[in-house]
Amino acid sequence: MELRDVPPVTRLLRSYLSQFVVAPDFDEYDVRHWLLPTENIVDSYVVESPESQEITDFCSFYTLPSSILGNQNYSTLKAAYSYYNVSTQTPLLQLMNDALIVAKRKDFDVFNALDIMHNESFLKELKFGPGDGQLHYYLYNYRMNRALKPSELGLVLL
Repeated sequence: MELRDVPPVTRLLRSYLSQFVVAPDFDEYDVRHWLLPTENIVDSYVVESPESQEITDFCSFYTLPSSILGNQNYSTLKAAYSYYNVSTQTPLLQLMNDALIVAKRKDFDVFNALDIMHNESFLKELKFGPGDGQLHYYLYNYRMNRALKPSELGLVLL
C-alpha cells in the first residue's frame, strides 16, 4: 500500500465496516495514520484489478514483538496480528493465505487473528489454533443493550 492508495482503501474499508454493529468510522486521515505501512509497526497490502487498475481488496497486520525471558537462544518473539482486511474480488481465504506468506518472508514467528468480523471463514482452513483465553472489549462510556457476537464486531483494539 502506498500513499496514493489511501482514498480507495478508505472507501473499501468504510463500506466493509458499515455492516458491523460496532466499528470505527475511518476517514482518509485515519487510514493514513493507522494503516499506511510503517516498518515494524504495520504492514498493509492492496490488490489491484489488472483490467481497471482499481483497488479491489486490502489486507493488513500489525507487529507486536514480545520478550522471551530465560532463553539463551531467543530474546524476542516477532508476532503479526491480523488487523483490517477487506475482500471484494479475492476470496478472504486466499487474501489471508497471502498475508501469512508475506509475514513468513518478513521473518515473523507467529501470526494471530481474532474471531471477529469475517475471520471465522479462514481460521480453520488456514490451521489457526484457538487461543487459551477470552478477549473482552470494554468500550468506555458506551451502552449496549446486548452482548455482541464476534461476527458483529468490526473493531480491532491495539
